Amino acid sequence: MIEVKNVSKSYGERVILNDISVSFPEGKIVALIGGNGTGKSTLLSIISRLVKKDEGEINLLNQDVFEMTHREFAKKLSILKQANHPNVRLTIRELVAFGRFPHSQGRLTATDEQKVDEGISFMRLTDIQHNYLDELSGGQRQRAFLAMLLVQDTDYILLDEPLNNLDLRHSVDIMKTLRALADDFGKTIIVVVHDINFAVSYADYIVALKNQKILYYGPTAEIIQEDRLKEIFDLEMRIISHDNCKYCIYFK
Repeated sequence: MIEVKNVSKSYGERVILNDISVSFPEGKIVALIGGNGTGKSTLLSIISRLVKKDEGEINLLNQDVFEMTHREFAKKLSILKQANHPNVRLTIRELVAFGRFPHSQGRLTATDEQKVDEGISFMRLTDIQHNYLDELSGGQRQRAFLAMLLVQDTDYILLDEPLNNLDLRHSVDIMKTLRALADDFGKTIIVVVHDINFAVSYADYIVALKNQKILYYGPTAEIIQEDRLKEIFDLEMRIISHDNCKYCIYFK
């Protein structure tokens, strides 16, 4: 389990997170939602040690993440940030193989190669695995980075707006993949999502941030209520139900 305890973060006089505490259940998808500048990406970056906290602690399986070695941490938690632009020209297979670095330290064994094959196959990239990243569509490129995370073989996966710049079909494809990773492989997934309907459709739990605090946290069905959504987003929404699923209408 990931536990965030009394975490705060500021840049100068600008407070980003103010005394945040939350725990993330294992084997579930948790969506971080809220308006721009509410600290979603910062919280994700602190959990993944990419950004230093000012106060508080982050525990992973009862260990302080900032006291773990880089290799130990990378075997347990992986993250996909918004911007992924390698400085070298890589094929899909070369990129995916980087996910095995915490295990192989750059010397790929037969087991590592098998893991790479499995990750590429799971993300349906086998036929184009030798294509270069700059030759791919946005959806293919995002699947390649997800394959890299998959072969890193961590129990905890963090994603910062993985649907950014993707069309609807590829967005649905990515969210279905995350759902399968949680349901079939027991992965714990924390994802920043801007489209509330993707959070409603695929997340087990929702963390709603506003004014540098956690405004609401709980099972998705409990958070998706019209009065709560108005408070979270400062926007009138109507919720409709179809086939036992809820959908948010906010564009009228």
